[in-house]
Amino acid sequence: MRVLVTGGAGFIGSNLVEDLLVSGEEVTVLDNLMTGSLVNLEGLDGNLDFVEGSCVDVARLAHDPDVIYHLGIPSSSPMYKRDPFLVGEAINGMIAILGLARTTGARVVYASSSSLYSGIDPPHREDMQIQVTDYYTEARLCIERIAELYEKLFGVGSLGMRLFSVYGPKESTKKEYANMVTQFLWDMMEDKAPVIYGDGSQSRDFVYVKDVVRALRLAMDSGYNGHLNVGTGEAYSFNDVVRMLNDKMGTDIQPDYVENPIKNYVAHTLADTAKAENVLGFEAEYTLEEGMDELLKYYRG
Repeated sequence: MRVLVTGGAGFIGSNLVEDLLVSGEEVTVLDNLMTGSLVNLEGLDGNLDFVEGSCVDVARLAHDPDVIYHLGIPSSSPMYKRDPFLVGEAINGMIAILGLARTTGARVVYASSSSLYSGIDPPHREDMQIQVTDYYTEARLCIERIAELYEKLFGVGSLGMRLFSVYGPKESTKKEYANMVTQFLWDMMEDKAPVIYGDGSQSRDFVYVKDVVRALRLAMDSGYNGHLNVGTGEAYSFNDVVRMLNDKMGTDIQPDYVENPIKNYVAHTLADTAKAENVLGFEAEYTLEEGMDELLKYYRG
């Protein structure tokens, strides 16, 4: 099967590509390397082709894909705050991918975001009314609606995965946009105090990247169209994360608490996972502690 992975040199994308290659799939990666890197694809065995470009460059692909994983979407709210034109870039990229799928008959599984639930009390369900909060949220909501439009007008099948706080190996190229678990670990491995906005009581549903990869593949194999949460159904505070990392590393590094400078800051996220369990049979297998163990092995190794 010919598989296209946009953003395949990025964090989640490269973990997905690795899994696809192990399964014997023929994979093409389309990535502009804005937050990805070819380093993330080094050492992978299998039938892999790389095309450098944005999602609107699909005409440059050598082969029509049978299925498409669309992860090549700028994935951090501060990016959009600094450059609101990323909203248009994200939407145009989605239109290009759905247009390709319309032509080839490919199914599309794409990355949406738990940021859509900003301003809404958890647990977060897929049927909640999305609020106006920031550029990033508007871009992701528009992408979901365009996917619905292409299904209604042209029969393009797609499933948007509302990813919660994903962490794991190969985040280095994301730098300041990496997950807080990974950022805290990087600081603490250098004996630096991790910086926390506020008092550290804010919490996230942290989901390990291998669970996300499994959810993406289950989504592709399903016939379900729409959007689903991908999380663990458990939330931990930032203080919990620092404490757990200290316990695992044998350190006693205290956070540096600073005043929160961000408007519309998300205090808590927590996925209601019932729908993904029912539709896909997906449940996260990694606890936060188990995911941290894997992350420590990766960076220490």
